Amino acid sequence: MTSHSYQTALVTGASSGIGRAIAQRLANDGLQVYALGRDAKALDALASECNVMPIVVDLQDTTPLRELFERVEIDIVVNNAGLLPALAKFGESDLIDIDRMIDINLRAPLRLAHMALDGMIKRGRGHLFFVGSSAGRFPHPNTAVYGATKAAISMFCDSLRCDLLGTKVRVTEIAPGRVQTSLYRTALGTDGANEKLYDAYRSIQPENIAELIAMAIALPDAVDVSRMEVFPTDQAAGGSQIVSVK
Repeated sequence: MTSHSYQTALVTGASSGIGRAIAQRLANDGLQVYALGRDAKALDALASECNVMPIVVDLQDTTPLRELFERVEIDIVVNNAGLLPALAKFGESDLIDIDRMIDINLRAPLRLAHMALDGMIKRGRGHLFFVGSSAGRFPHPNTAVYGATKAAISMFCDSLRCDLLGTKVRVTEIAPGRVQTSLYRTALGTDGANEKLYDAYRSIQPENIAELIAMAIALPDAVDVSRMEVFPTDQAAGGSQIVSVK
């Protein structure tokens, strides 16, 4: 149970993976959790396991959530929902996929933060979380737009902290490496993701990310964990590739 005055949390992308683990953990810690996602059946299953309020929503349109922020004092917002439709070189990427990644990975978190901040600042308490990615800190092939959205989130968090000085509202970015979730299964298929990413490696588990968020929340109000870069022990960012052109 958190010692803060925080009572409510909103978690996006709670249907599966990291978001589901975070929603479950925060609910078990005694918070009233609003669990957002697109999969109604998955959200109902989560609600049967812990005390969460399921909300089915497509974050390409965040307008329906405005009423929730006006009606409920949301103390914690975890912007976790992310989209990686396909791995492809930028020039070969579908324009629809590009727009969807910008909508879900960047536009939606900014809009939710904007909705949340008015009340947080007035109440003098609040914590905004943004689940970024190592892809926003280090370049990777075939994920240019995804990486760009995550890099934008990282700089947004840094700038937002400047804007919020003196408000007592905290901002935490979590930039994980390889986490075993459905994100890559969307891009590679289940068998492809398991073979290429998971079978031979020890990946971060969603519960590990949930633990880190719970830790950041539990720290005294005067302590803001600004950024956590989290990698599997078996993964390191970096390296170079040289291509010979004849």
